[in-house]
Amino acid sequence: MEERVQKIIANAGHCSRRAAEEFIAQGKVRVNGRVIKLGDKADIAKDEILVGTTRIEGARRVYLMLNKPRGYEVSMSPLIRKSVMNLVPQDERIVPVGRLDKNTTGLLFFTNDGDFANRITHPRYEKEKTYAVVLDRKISKEDIKKIEEGVHLKDGFLKGKIKVYSPTNLEITIHEGKKWIVKRLFFKQGYYVKELSRTRIGPVKLDVKIGKWRYLHQREIDQLMR
Repeated sequence: MEERVQKIIANAGHCSRRAAEEFIAQGKVRVNGRVIKLGDKADIAKDEILVGTTRIEGARRVYLMLNKPRGYEVSMSPLIRKSVMNLVPQDERIVPVGRLDKNTTGLLFFTNDGDFANRITHPRYEKEKTYAVVLDRKISKEDIKKIEEGVHLKDGFLKGKIKVYSPTNLEITIHEGKKWIVKRLFFKQGYYVKELSRTRIGPVKLDVKIGKWRYLHQREIDQLMR
């Protein structure tokens, strides 16, 4: 897949994207022996890319899942002590895919593959996301029906498929990834979500203990990229 050359150089860990742009502007970058200009693209899998005399090799693609604990923030800021970045390998150039709020636990993906992140987060791919929910009181059949048929919120018409395990413990599956969407769906019907945990994205289920992580299997990556 072709990408802008400065992005390829930065993703390979050779230097920052800004520095890569400066190298290109200075005529120090060649693709297949040809000096390139800013905006030119290349395919790291097919093309020879040289910065000076250094050949750029493709960055190793990384995909992992974390079981996010309560109280941790999904943030890249080094100033935040309880950041999810402190729970995953520090030597990997990865970012979290999407968000979970501070008090929500569960499945969170990390990657350095922008296409993968887009597949998970962009609404057009309609990746199902399942959450375990604990409510402050018993939910009625009427309110379950309302949520399953759809609720008008300020940012659109949204709905979810509900499976009830007990009057206050249930599971909801949605396609949307909007901020606080599960909490807002239930709050609209007069319920407060006491506990919320994401348990599945697409076909991939959370299967590591709280605070732990693992690399995704190739089969899981392939399924999520469909």
